[in-house]
Amino acid sequence: MTSAPAWLSLDRNGGDLTGQIYRSLRERILLGQLPAGHRLPSTRALAASLGVARSTAVEAYDRLKSEGYIEASAGAATRVSTLERMRPERQRDNGAHVEEKRPDLPSYRGLFRPGVPDVSDFPHAAWSRHLAARSRSLRGNHLGYESPTGIRELREAILEHVSATRGVIAEPEQVMIMPSTRAAIDMLARTMLRRSGRKTAWMEDPGYPAARLLLGDAGAEVVPVPCDDQGIDVSRVDGAQPALIYVTPSHQYPTGATLSLPRRLALLEAARSHQSLVVEDDYDSDFQYGSRPIAALQGIDRAEVVAYVGTFSKVLAPGLRVAYAVVPRWLVAEASEALHRRGVAVSTHIQAALADFINEGRLRAYLRRMNQQYAERMARTIGMLESRFDGRLAISGGNGGLQLAVWFRDETADDRAVVARMNASGYGLMPMSGFFIGRSAPGILFGISQAEATAVEKLASDIRLVLG
Repeated sequence: MTSAPAWLSLDRNGGDLTGQIYRSLRERILLGQLPAGHRLPSTRALAASLGVARSTAVEAYDRLKSEGYIEASAGAATRVSTLERMRPERQRDNGAHVEEKRPDLPSYRGLFRPGVPDVSDFPHAAWSRHLAARSRSLRGNHLGYESPTGIRELREAILEHVSATRGVIAEPEQVMIMPSTRAAIDMLARTMLRRSGRKTAWMEDPGYPAARLLLGDAGAEVVPVPCDDQGIDVSRVDGAQPALIYVTPSHQYPTGATLSLPRRLALLEAARSHQSLVVEDDYDSDFQYGSRPIAALQGIDRAEVVAYVGTFSKVLAPGLRVAYAVVPRWLVAEASEALHRRGVAVSTHIQAALADFINEGRLRAYLRRMNQQYAERMARTIGMLESRFDGRLAISGGNGGLQLAVWFRDETADDRAVVARMNASGYGLMPMSGFFIGRSAPGILFGISQAEATAVEKLASDIRLVLG
């Protein structure tokens, strides 16, 4: 296929030519009119046939690729992805079936991308010094096949940090080092599904799309559990006993809500009665603005049903590739074996350097400084939205973390279209509707880590133009 098909025509007066190409191709892929493996024209050929700039075609293809509809690699033709990756599945909510689309995981890159720290403030000098020192002085046991759960120095340093800042209660043997929270979620899901013999996993709705994919890929039937401004409400779910329950209780992703104490106790009791594992993803709770957060769910767990997951990708830099899980004692042996079997590990040089970085107080100092900066940027973003869009937007969260959820009061608004137009200018925003399994609500998720004054002003102006 070297040119655009006859049915792919553009409305020149309708604007958003990229969106028109994207939606037209996506619709026919979903309907099966463009089957798996079908070869699409090159972006150059498509642009020439439609009479648009090549960048317009490239952007449309990039959206389709990032959402999993098409696939391509350097030097290879662009083709429609396999249908299995896009087949809707039936899920349950309150005992009823709901239609679930496989979540989009587009690569939203831009100044206001949610969930990423400002790496321009990374403490390069201190980190380089620790890394260089450890590279020269690692002991022999660190240069061999170290424990699959990580070197003891780092496990002890992490435990001291999360005990002091998040109220986590554990022993170093319960701490396991991994390259990402995704690796931790995947390991815990597969271990619990195998151990319990069940196939059900409960998950917050709205919730983290990557976690939903990981649970599904592990073989779980994901059941959505509604969230509101008090967090997940397990009293509103009915169905099979879950093998595990995935939550972000301290700073719910994406809404920013904090799970209330009554809801925390109800969640712990549900996990205890069902003999389930709660996976507590505490992804960015080191950043809190205004008041000290309540303790991690793990810290009030007396039945040992919680596995606490954290990461340094949100705290320091994604490129470090260091995360950890604090698992219940009864799960240590199986989790260790799972890590050993899958070969999931972090470089011992990185681990040792990070242990020194934490033990010398560098992490605490960095967090104090960044909390102040991020608090100012969060306040700046909220102030802009409240002053410029009074009555049209509702803000949730804002008391911590690296992102801010904003809802459209007009529930018929197309947040995906708004985000697509904004991201054409490089903002990296995310549509709130993409986080839901069941019935969704429109809005935008903003990253605040780089919300400098001039950038926020431009963002406000562009949003006003898009919303009209």
